Amino acid sequence: MLDWTDSACRQFHRRLSRHALLYTEMVTSAALIRGGALHLLRFDPAEQPVALQLGGSDPAELAEAARLGAEAGYAEINLNVGCPSDRVQSGCFGAVLMKTPGLVGECLAAMRGASAVEVTVKCRIGVDDQNPEEALPALLQAARDAGIRRVTVHARKAWLQGLSPKENREVPPLDYDLVARMIPAFPELEICVNGGIGTLDEAETLLARGVAGVMIGRAAYHRPAEILGAADRLIFRDRAPEADPLDIAAGMEDVIAAHLARGGRLIGVTRHLLGLFAGQPGARHWRRALSEMPNGTLGDYRALVAGLMERQAA
Repeated sequence: MLDWTDSACRQFHRRLSRHALLYTEMVTSAALIRGGALHLLRFDPAEQPVALQLGGSDPAELAEAARLGAEAGYAEINLNVGCPSDRVQSGCFGAVLMKTPGLVGECLAAMRGASAVEVTVKCRIGVDDQNPEEALPALLQAARDAGIRRVTVHARKAWLQGLSPKENREVPPLDYDLVARMIPAFPELEICVNGGIGTLDEAETLLARGVAGVMIGRAAYHRPAEILGAADRLIFRDRAPEADPLDIAAGMEDVIAAHLARGGRLIGVTRHLLGLFAGQPGARHWRRALSEMPNGTLGDYRALVAGLMERQAA
C-alpha cells in the first residue's frame, strides 16, 4: 500500500472503524537510520491503533528502527517479507527474504530485543520456484523461534521476475488451504491471512476456518464504508451505530485544513475519499467533483459536502 496509507488516509479510515488495526506505508530502516528521515514516523494519535510497517534486511538497523517506532508510540512494529516490487528487491528486502528464513529470524529477534511493543511479520507462501509446502513452514518456524507470536500470510507466491507488483496480487493462485494447515502445525502462532479478500463475508468465512485475523487492503481502500464502516459491527461485534458516510465526509474538514496549512494540496487528502460513497447514489458525482478540484480550497470542499447533504435531505 505504498503511497496509499499515509496519515490522512489512516485518519479517514479510523473514523469508519474504531477497532480495525491500521498499517502505515512501508518505511525502510535505511531511510530512518542512514537517511535520518524521522519525519516518516509522524502520525496523528487519532489513528491508533496503528502499526509501523518496516522494510529492511539488516538486523541491527531494523532493531534501531523498531526502537524508534516503539518510542514514537506505534502499537505494533511489522516486518514486511511480502512486497515483491523492484524497489524492495534491489534493496534485498521484502519478499526476497522468503529465500533466507534464517536471516528473517535474526531480524525479528533483533527487533523484539529493541522494541517495547509487539513485533509481527507479514510474508508470502513462497517466491519463484520455491515449494510453498516447504517455504512457508520454514518462515513460520524462523518467526516462532525468534519469539514472534503473530504472522500475517499473503496466501500467494510472489514472482520476483516477470510479474509486476499488481500482477503479483492477482496472477499467482491463492492457497488459503495451505495457510489453514499451518494453524495446527504452529499452535504457538496467531496466523492471520491476506490476499484476494474483497468482502466481510469472505473475511468471516476465513475466520471460521480458524485464522486469527484477516487483513484487507485494496478492497478496504476502494470501498471503505462497505468494508471498514461495517467491520466493527460484523467482525468485532460492536453494537454502536455505523458511521454515516456524509458525516465522515463533513468530519474530514479538520484533516483537510491541517493538510492545507502545511502547504499540501487538497487532492493529497481527497484522493483517499474517492470511494467513500461506492455503491451508493451520488457516488459518481462525488468522485468527479473531487477529481475536478485537485487544487481546490477548504471552502470548495465544504460546498461539495453541503450540496450532498441538501440533496439527501430533499
